[in-house]
Amino acid sequence: MASFHVRSISLPTSSRTLTLAVEEQLHQLKATEQATSSSLICQNLSSLKDLNERVEDFLYTQDGKCLDSGLDGSIRLLDVCSITKDVLSQMKQSVQELQSSIRRRSSEVSEYVISRKKITKVIRKCLSDLKDSKKIETEGSILREVEATTLAVLESLLSFVSEPKQSKSLISKLILTKRVVHKCEETSEVMEVDTAVKALTKGVEVNNVQKTLKALEMTLEDLEDGLESVFRCLIKNRVSLLNILNQ
Repeated sequence: MASFHVRSISLPTSSRTLTLAVEEQLHQLKATEQATSSSLICQNLSSLKDLNERVEDFLYTQDGKCLDSGLDGSIRLLDVCSITKDVLSQMKQSVQELQSSIRRRSSEVSEYVISRKKITKVIRKCLSDLKDSKKIETEGSILREVEATTLAVLESLLSFVSEPKQSKSLISKLILTKRVVHKCEETSEVMEVDTAVKALTKGVEVNNVQKTLKALEMTLEDLEDGLESVFRCLIKNRVSLLNILNQ
């Protein structure tokens, strides 16, 4: 009887501990989920991986009703994550091809511009769909909160790599004066490359363009690595959900 009594107490304690751990990580992520810098987005992806690793253990302490609430969400997360992975891969390929073009001194940027527009179209469609996802009811469901926070981090990543709004006055001034484009410290790696490419299409000389492209390539690789880790966790959680519900 004593053994049975100890086990009956330990199980809910374990459940509460996991719940508190997930809630704490959720709270920390929510504070930075709308990050705009690549370094902070990478940190968020790492935190997101840790969160979803805890979620896998958390799943085994929940009842069917709670798990059902996360089933559809798991598919949504995998879809958005997959699209984001494709976006990063295509962007990196375009950057590498532009680097190769410049090394050959052909400076053919038209293909990069075309690819960038296609990628931007995909990003905008995904961001539009994510706006509808924000209507998800999260109150009373930790899995729903995890889903909403994960989508928010992915949204910040997509926004970071989307085509930024360029200052028309700046570009016009560069075209008129043929002034050399220098790196602006307050812009992101993506914006620096987009600005440089726009200048190149107008025949404006760009200082250290290869260095700028390399910086973006490395940033995209870091984001890819972080996103891949999250994606694997999401797959594992989806499998765990199905296994538990099918028992």
